[in-house]
Amino acid sequence: MLINKDLIKLFSNATEMAACGASLFNGKNDKIAADQAAVDGMRNQLNLINMKGNIVIGEGEMDEAPMLYIGEKVGNQEGDEYDIAVDPLEGTNFVAKNLPNALSVLAVTKKGNLLKAPDMYMEKIAIGKNLPKNLIDLDFGTIKNIKLLCEAKSTTPDKITACVLKRPRHDTIVKDLISMGVNINFITDGDVSGVISVAYPETNIDIYIGVGGAPEGVLAAAALTCLDCQIQTRLVFNDKDDEDKAKNFGINNLKQKYNIDDMVKDDVIFCSTGVTDGDLVKGVKYENGFYKTETFVLHKSSKTNMIIKNKIKK
Repeated sequence: MLINKDLIKLFSNATEMAACGASLFNGKNDKIAADQAAVDGMRNQLNLINMKGNIVIGEGEMDEAPMLYIGEKVGNQEGDEYDIAVDPLEGTNFVAKNLPNALSVLAVTKKGNLLKAPDMYMEKIAIGKNLPKNLIDLDFGTIKNIKLLCEAKSTTPDKITACVLKRPRHDTIVKDLISMGVNINFITDGDVSGVISVAYPETNIDIYIGVGGAPEGVLAAAALTCLDCQIQTRLVFNDKDDEDKAKNFGINNLKQKYNIDDMVKDDVIFCSTGVTDGDLVKGVKYENGFYKTETFVLHKSSKTNMIIKNKIKK
């Protein structure tokens, strides 16, 4: 079920307007207002599209978030049915403190082709392209995965760099990486861009490993499937409430590992607009009455991989 390439412009408009809204709060220490502005901008644009859109990855469920919540209907409710994953503002803290790598992100497939994951934690391990299929596995553990990656790349651990979200929950992973001499690139937030970094040699990131948000995992998978990379994930359950939440989503095998084809089953569009300057794209600039934006766009079936630069009148 292919997606019309012409829709790229419409969906990129949604991340552009979200980014423009959030950018008004750069450095103002108000991440809540920045997030709300991003949501408002994205929702308004999505509702202009001729589609029956359903948010399957969003900011919580309806009773938890007055944002773009899981199950919210968007579009004019005419035309084709689409499942949409959104993160209107990835890196709210980055905007509040005017730090790099804040993004507005979405991914779109035809109905039924995105993993419907609840808003909870998820284990993730990702590597780049041109590597043996199913090379890595969450059950192998950090040390074995690094050894396999080194063998596949004909290199040694001291030449490998791992991207890791800097959190106490990753202390064991970090200890194992250090014991092997692996280089570590710590990030403080923004694990969509962290995961995607494995796709680009210039980032020098060979592997992403750790636990982050499930919504971000699905969004990252949408990008990586367009870039012929690998990711494997598994939901993390902290208590019975988490387990019940997953079961309400139709997930009965709580130990299931999801490879990239389980998370994104068909054609997909991925859009990511910079709010602040980052590794993928530059942030929003305001000049002479116009917002200047950069949006990283991928479309699997058309092999689109480009950066769209736009000027939007304020």
